[in-house]
Amino acid sequence: MKKHLNRRQFGTALLGAGAATLAAPAIFGLNAVAQIRRGDELVVGIWGGAQERITRQHIVRPLEEKHGVKINYVLGGTPERRARAYQERGRPSFDLLYLNIFESRQAVKDGVTQAPALDRVPNAKFLYEPAKLGGYGVAFNPVTIVYDKRKGTVTSWKDLWKPEWKGRIAWPSYPGAQGTAGLLMAAQVWGGSERNVDIGFQKIRELKPFAAIQGSQDQLYTMFDQGVADISIEFGSFTRSYAETRNANIEIANPVEGQALAQNVACPTVGTTKQALVEAFIDLHLGEACQLAYAREIYYSPTVSNLTIPADLRSKLVLGDDVKKLVDFDWDHVISQQTAWSSRFNREIAG
Repeated sequence: MKKHLNRRQFGTALLGAGAATLAAPAIFGLNAVAQIRRGDELVVGIWGGAQERITRQHIVRPLEEKHGVKINYVLGGTPERRARAYQERGRPSFDLLYLNIFESRQAVKDGVTQAPALDRVPNAKFLYEPAKLGGYGVAFNPVTIVYDKRKGTVTSWKDLWKPEWKGRIAWPSYPGAQGTAGLLMAAQVWGGSERNVDIGFQKIRELKPFAAIQGSQDQLYTMFDQGVADISIEFGSFTRSYAETRNANIEIANPVEGQALAQNVACPTVGTTKQALVEAFIDLHLGEACQLAYAREIYYSPTVSNLTIPADLRSKLVLGDDVKKLVDFDWDHVISQQTAWSSRFNREIAG
């Protein structure tokens, strides 16, 4: 099921203009232990690399300096922190963890993390609607077609079936965000949906033989470098970084049907005793400095509507009318079918 997202409208901001001024959000109806207290320690489960560095600069440093608190990171992949949070449900060691789009929505339903409290996080009033589900969306990171522009052009998901790409496709493995997007978009553009994926499997089979099945960004980018494949499905943000640093021939498509929505979500745990500090952390993540640093350094598109994007970045992000075209899905159904679809993928596509 395709859902159109609201258009972004951006106010004024400058990247690198120093740490945002922090005002602790008012907490109504919570007990005293929820207030920010000097000496409090917050445990945050998040990805490493650029995301760790950016959030330490624009969130951790101002929080620690202003409030005399300590922010402790647990770094690693989503599956590990998700499993730990489920094991600790109701008595969490995490106060805040970051999950992907479908895991975040499920965690709220399972009572592991909290639904967003928009009235308690000042910058949350600027969130776009899909960024209010499953927690607080902090970055849009859509999945789309990426390709060698010397070999052809792509303006539609259906262009994957053009004869010039035959035998040159590195199809993404399933499950995974890229493989899921490929399957669901194939179904949708050829008349099906997430509840009718038979046409998706049929159309993907028509693309065989593939140049390869790709299981990671590094693997795909090496295939591009070595001329093994010319086209695939991947996160646009990571691929833009690769294109600008390693391979200028690679283009990120903006299909007329839209890119597949993916986002990173900040998820407060049920049972945290640091509620106000968690919400202050999230407020800074949704603030000008952190959102624009994400956009500038890793091409993650903002989830809030009150920013002005610098002119040199506008063509590199999902903005304006393209935001409304982002395609969301019924993730409850998708996850319920993952085992069956994985078996079918291995049998019909990868085999």
